Amino acid sequence: MGINNMKKQVLFIHSAGDQDLHQGSSDLTAYLQERLGDEYNLLNPKMPNPGNPEYKPWKVQLEKEFAEIEGEVILIGHSLGGAVLLKYLSEKAYNQSISGLFLIAAPYWGKGNDWQVEEYTLPENFASKLTKISQMFFYHSCNDEIVPFAHLGHYEEKLPQAITRTLDGNEHYFSDGLPQLVDDIKGL
Repeated sequence: MGINNMKKQVLFIHSAGDQDLHQGSSDLTAYLQERLGDEYNLLNPKMPNPGNPEYKPWKVQLEKEFAEIEGEVILIGHSLGGAVLLKYLSEKAYNQSISGLFLIAAPYWGKGNDWQVEEYTLPENFASKLTKISQMFFYHSCNDEIVPFAHLGHYEEKLPQAITRTLDGNEHYFSDGLPQLVDDIKGL
């Protein structure tokens, strides 16, 4: 068994928008890469057309990523990446053992919310499809300037077993990092 096989796999799905240096999720992924260190293998695929994202091509990319993962995986979704991961997991039977799901500033697309985009809307029963995921964490800034804080409340209502981390300030991109996320991942 090679050293690579012993690393914990982390699949990070980035936000919408440009992902070049210091844009979108790029600073957050660089921070995670540095802070998680050598015992984690951070997979950070470039999702299709992030400037004008659509669910179907992102879903196809997720299928490719999941097909390559062997063993346990830790999932992280940032902003739209989090919403897409949740929708994907709620639609699909997946074989992977997911040791943790971490959602950062994820928008909630669904009934009872002002953000209505059909392709991202979660099915009513989405929570029942996530029962195999033992640890779920949500991180959201009280004054997030992009995804309103109220979105977190919708997730808390649907997924009461999830641990929520309410963060001070207005961060959405977490360009300077997110220490609680690293602590939570290492605490699994």
